[in-house]
Amino acid sequence: MINLDYKSGASLHEQIETEIKKRIISGVLCENEQLPSVRELSLSLTVNPNTVQRAYKQLEQDGFIYSIKGKGNFVASISRDESEYRRSEIMEKLSAAARELAFLGAKKEELITAIENVYKEEKR
Repeated sequence: MINLDYKSGASLHEQIETEIKKRIISGVLCENEQLPSVRELSLSLTVNPNTVQRAYKQLEQDGFIYSIKGKGNFVASISRDESEYRRSEIMEKLSAAARELAFLGAKKEELITAIENVYKEEKR
């Protein structure tokens, strides 16, 4: 079940994307597993179908899912090379964000605490 935080600064489609990505990366959703239809997910989350469609479209562009016309959306296989490339891309973004935070006066301990909190949340 996807939980949406309506008080979050992140848009609803971004939250849906993030939750589905987490499930794919953690193995909860397996390769070639069918995702709920746009209509089913929008009804269960009580959001506009366009919100779910936007999330699915972005997930497909990012290579996490694929669609088959008339059949639905499915979890894509992510090769080791794709996974490494994606990890490398994200590490570059993290480095850039850390540099900017350091420039703005954030302490090293604050960054470490933020990263540790992410890992604590993932274990829940």
